[in-house]
Amino acid sequence: MKVNFNRAAFAEALGLLASVVPARTPKPILRCVRLTAGEKEIMIRATDLEVGVNYRAYEVQVEKSGDIVVPADKLTAVVRESTDDVLALEVKDGICKITGSDSHFTIYGQDAAAFPEVPGFDGQPDIEVGLQNLQSAVRQTLFATARESTRYALNGILWEIKGKKLALIATDGRRLARSRINLAAAPAKNLEASKIIVPAKTLSLLEKLPAGEKDTASIKFVDNQILLAAGNVVISSNLIEGTFPKYEDIIPSDYDKKITLPTETALSAVRRSALLTSEESRGIHLAISKDKLVFACRAPETGDATVDMHIDYDGAPIEIGFNPQYIMDCLRILPEQQFTLELGQPDRPGLIKCGKDFLYVLMPINLS
Repeated sequence: MKVNFNRAAFAEALGLLASVVPARTPKPILRCVRLTAGEKEIMIRATDLEVGVNYRAYEVQVEKSGDIVVPADKLTAVVRESTDDVLALEVKDGICKITGSDSHFTIYGQDAAAFPEVPGFDGQPDIEVGLQNLQSAVRQTLFATARESTRYALNGILWEIKGKKLALIATDGRRLARSRINLAAAPAKNLEASKIIVPAKTLSLLEKLPAGEKDTASIKFVDNQILLAAGNVVISSNLIEGTFPKYEDIIPSDYDKKITLPTETALSAVRRSALLTSEESRGIHLAISKDKLVFACRAPETGDATVDMHIDYDGAPIEIGFNPQYIMDCLRILPEQQFTLELGQPDRPGLIKCGKDFLYVLMPINLS
C-alpha cells in the first residue's frame, strides 16, 4: 500500500475514530484502526465490538492499494503532531512507514484479516432525517441519560416512531428529556411498534459529524443493530436490550402555574444563585409570587445567595426546590430564546417546554 494523504483531513477522521477505540481491552487488535486503500480513497475502520465506524477518506492520492492494521494511538499521535500539509504512507511486509518533509516514522502493523468485521451500509434505509435536526435532538436528550446504571436501558436513548415523527427520549430516573423531529417520510408500520434503545456512546459519535443544512442521515435497523450513514461515515452499533420506563406516566398534564422566561436570563440567574451551594446543600429554592421569581440558596457552611427576576405571573404563589445543575443542563441546550416553566405542587415534578417539540421533566428536591 502506498498513499499520500491530507494531514488535516486524516487527523479529523482519526479524531472521530479515537472515540470508538477502547483504552483497555483484552483484545489488543481492538486498540487499532484498519486502513484499506482502494482506487481513490482510504477506508478507515474502528470498533470496540459494540460500536463501529467506517470512515471513507477521499483527500488522498492512492499509488498502490492495500490493507494494514496499526495502533490507533500511535497513528493519531504521528498525524496530529506532524507539521506537513501532506504525508506519505507506505506499507510493506506488515510495516507502516509515514514520511514528512523532515520526519520518518515506522509503525509495526498487524494482520488485517484478524480485524473484526465492521458493518457497512447497503440497500435502502428504513428512515431518513435531516442530519442537523437529528443532531439537535440528540443534543437535547443525551445529557439526561444515566452515566452508570444497572438498568441498562437508562444508558441509552429511546427512539419512538409515529408516522412522520421521530421522538428521542432519555432519563436517568431524576429527570427526563424528550425531543421530536420530522422524518422525510413515514416508515414501515412495524417500526412504530418497536422499542429502539440506542446507546448514548453511539449517538455522541453522531453528534460530532460535520453537517450542512441539506445533509441527510440514512438509518437502518438490522437484527439488533442500528446503522447510521451520513456523508462518508457509517456508524454501526448494537442496540440496548431492556425495558425503558413508561415515561408518559410522569409527564404532567394538569398544571395550572405557567411562566414564560427568557432562556439566557434564567440560566444566568440559576448559575449565580447556585454559586454558594456545597456538597451538603446542593439545591436552590424557587419562590414564585405575583410578578416575581426569586432564586435562592442557603448553605450553613458557606453562606446564602438570592437572585430576583421580574416575571409576568398572577397565579397562586409556590415554593419549590431543584438541583441547579439539572436546570442548567437543560437551559444550555434549548433552541429558543424563551421557554415555559410549568409547576403543580412543591412535591411534584417541574416541567420545562420549549417550542412544540421539546419538553423536560425535573424531579424536585426537599430543601427543608
